[in-house]
Amino acid sequence: MTGFVVRLADAASVTEARLQAEIVTQPASTVRDAMAYTARGGKKLRGFLVLEGARLHGVGRELAVQPAAAIEAVHAYSLVHDDLPAMDDDSLRRGQPTVHVKWDEATAILVGDALQALAFGLLARDDAAPTPQARLALLATLAQASGAAGMVLGQALDIAAETSPAPLTLAQITQLQACKTGALIEWSACAGPRMAGADTGALAAYAHALGLAFQIADDILDVEGDPALAGKRLQKDEAAGKATFVSLLGLDGAKARARDLVAQAQAALDPYGAQADVLRQAAQFVIARQT
Repeated sequence: MTGFVVRLADAASVTEARLQAEIVTQPASTVRDAMAYTARGGKKLRGFLVLEGARLHGVGRELAVQPAAAIEAVHAYSLVHDDLPAMDDDSLRRGQPTVHVKWDEATAILVGDALQALAFGLLARDDAAPTPQARLALLATLAQASGAAGMVLGQALDIAAETSPAPLTLAQITQLQACKTGALIEWSACAGPRMAGADTGALAAYAHALGLAFQIADDILDVEGDPALAGKRLQKDEAAGKATFVSLLGLDGAKARARDLVAQAQAALDPYGAQADVLRQAAQFVIARQT
């Protein structure tokens, strides 16, 4: 996976630099400080998917880095809000205090709001895509993927599951995670072809399988991961009595399902041939990671 590791680190570096450069232009405030704090670190996998999808379709990095930074801003906002006491009530994220712990709940809410607004501002710029039509496509699809038909819906379903009289079924968990985690991963993978005005079918299929494998891997890590490596609280789903892929499939069954999904994701890239090998490695990384 050497090629993937190098490419992921490079993508994380350029994406974070672009995002931080945008944050620093905001007026000085506690909110700006907390935005910069939130945007630091992490794998930046979604930004990597944007850059790789763009590369496969001949879109230059100088354009692709804008949507890469935008999706990482949305992802960062979602984590800040997800960590709030009214949601998952987490005190650690990436091994550091969460925003509402380091500052307060009001600041965390405002930081999430500001990061979301910043993301759409990035996509609206002339240098965010080759054409106005491509920019509009990126904006419209991100609104859908991050809103009440996508990530927000997934979070709402997740919250409702905590007080549901019966545990969720496998089909219900799959739908929940396709929204909460999968929607932004799919947007990221499809941003490149959208920028190029190309068909998104192959990368959408790849991302659908990748996103589900990613969440199953998260459920596995929640059971057998190392909290020091994960940088966050683990075993919280079991403590809350929530149904997960592991609780429904068993640990071995969940691992087998994740491996099958990785194979599906890799096969979906066949139209790109060897040019997509780094994305194939990314799929393998998703179930091998420790964080």
